[in-house]
Amino acid sequence: MNDKKPLVILTGPTAVGKTKLSISLAKAIDGEIISADSMQVYRHMDIGSAKIMPEEMSGIKHHLIDILEPNEDFHVVKFQTLAKEVMQNIYEKGKIPIIVGGTGFYIQSVLYDIDFTESEEDTAFRSELEELARKEGSEVLFERLRSIDPESCNIIHANNIKRVIRAIEFYKKTGKRISEHNKEQHEKPSPYNFAYFILDDDRAVLYERINKRVDEMLKSGLVDEVKSLKEMGCTSDMVSMQGLGYKEILEYLDGNCTLDEAVYKIKRDTRHFAKRQLTWFRREQDVIRLSRQDFTSDTLILQYMLQILTDKVILYN
Repeated sequence: MNDKKPLVILTGPTAVGKTKLSISLAKAIDGEIISADSMQVYRHMDIGSAKIMPEEMSGIKHHLIDILEPNEDFHVVKFQTLAKEVMQNIYEKGKIPIIVGGTGFYIQSVLYDIDFTESEEDTAFRSELEELARKEGSEVLFERLRSIDPESCNIIHANNIKRVIRAIEFYKKTGKRISEHNKEQHEKPSPYNFAYFILDDDRAVLYERINKRVDEMLKSGLVDEVKSLKEMGCTSDMVSMQGLGYKEILEYLDGNCTLDEAVYKIKRDTRHFAKRQLTWFRREQDVIRLSRQDFTSDTLILQYMLQILTDKVILYN
């Protein structure tokens, strides 16, 4: 008998349809959902983050949604800490935690209980790198990372300055590439009895869904949402405002591009983001891949998932 605690993960690229399926899954296995999303943690940022609304939750408890203000930082260490606290609470209720979202590193941090103690920040060095990025641009910083840890450059986006700095900082502090550290951590056995589902779809279908979702965001008032955030004092250097949809509309509101140009960038960059997610998930091991092309409905996908969870003895008797 497996004495490890159960954990279910449902991930996949943006706009693949994880949310609806996750609710059906939670109902079927008496679970609660933990959001592994770097944007849905923020209050006042509903439209651009495609945040699930309370009326869409069908009575399923969701965690790590609407817990921070836009001026607060959110990163993998904070996610891991909060997620583990929530999981303990879920286990105490006799329920199963279901981590749902598209941020692969967040998921890994919990699944393999990655140790981040070596990556404490060096404030002076960090300030120096932030100043370099301000003066010479994020690409200069990204090329510096490429020279010491090219593998990390396949995972971290050049515009994600905070993660680029963290990786450079880690190398300076430890003499070890952060990609190597993460790989070592990933090779540890998971402390959980887990099922790691990756939902995917045909690339053309996925890209069309992304384009339609962006159009819906615009109709639902994305520009007004970003305008309100700007009036609250939110600026482009905040972690929250680096999110897809927010930084582009902020550029438009600041007069740096037209609305059509901003929308084009959102669609293009979201497609690129989905492509990077798929690259990440292809490298993952011990996963169950679910291609929408192999099923005619979400009901059949759910039935397949439940059979696997039964086989893995993850479901409570």
